[in-house]
Amino acid sequence: MPESFFGTPFIAAPMAGGTSTPALVKAVHEGGGLGFIAAGYKSPEAMIAEIAATREFKVPFGMNVFVPDARQLPPRPEARAQIEAYRAELEPEAARYGVTLPPLRLDDDDAWQDKIDALLADPVEFVSFAFGLPGKPVVHALQKAGSRVISSVTTVEEALAAAEEGPDALAVQHSSAGGHTAAFLPGRPGPAANTTAELVAQVRGAVGLPLIAAGAIMDNSGLREVLAAGAEAAQVGTALVRTEESGARKPHKDALGDPAFTETALTRAFTGRWARSLVNDFVRDHRDAPEGYPAIHHLTSPVRGAASAAGDPHRLNLWAGTGWQQARGGSATDVVMGFLNGL
Repeated sequence: MPESFFGTPFIAAPMAGGTSTPALVKAVHEGGGLGFIAAGYKSPEAMIAEIAATREFKVPFGMNVFVPDARQLPPRPEARAQIEAYRAELEPEAARYGVTLPPLRLDDDDAWQDKIDALLADPVEFVSFAFGLPGKPVVHALQKAGSRVISSVTTVEEALAAAEEGPDALAVQHSSAGGHTAAFLPGRPGPAANTTAELVAQVRGAVGLPLIAAGAIMDNSGLREVLAAGAEAAQVGTALVRTEESGARKPHKDALGDPAFTETALTRAFTGRWARSLVNDFVRDHRDAPEGYPAIHHLTSPVRGAASAAGDPHRLNLWAGTGWQQARGGSATDVVMGFLNGL
């Protein structure tokens, strides 16, 4: 197996909302990969507790942090009006399960500073960022504390902007990836390149930093392709969602193996931020959902929770990359070993 900046060419994508777990980090490590946990949607105290639980396994790992979007804190008046209209549109969804939509929450920065302070006080091996750039002072402070910093990008333009801050590496995410796009420059995420490997090659030609490839990498051949394009490693998420150690909700795991689901799409319906999901009734019914992250995430949270409890995949965010049909159950250790076989 070729050595890389990360000690392995396989990285488990950080999946917020409970999918990434300490057990998944351990299983990925045992298969020869590097695991990540995710701070998104957690309190600083919960993040600290999860770091402590992961450290019990005595394996290297990383933490991912969401960068708050100053444009959304709070949203502009026009954007707020669109979010309020969407709240009204969601009332029948709440009534379906007898839940109440919460008041609009427009100032949530995901406890950004408290999480950065905690990571400076008790550093982990790797810290990655998504949804924006953390800023040079944060990057340099984390590096001084002993962490390697990874910024997530989706285009050459974003890669050049990220490189200016001096991170140790970039995660290059193609639009085929499941879950939220990491894009932070304005506009709807689109195909900056036809494939993940093509995007990696574009970014490789523009910056000299180590690169992680992300987006529809589902097997050994996909991993080999992005390594040949210039990546040091692949960041894999969807291929791990159905595994035993994944904390994904059961309806989500089951949906990835259900032939009734036949396509994925980028949608803002669940969180107000573009994310790739299996196309279910909720995605179809709310195709024109406005921008409004994380306000819309908070609005739909009770509906998603009730749908999960009811085993209803049609009102749940079924994050999935375009290669979702190759996702399998079983141990994450075996999945990782399959990716790394023969490298």
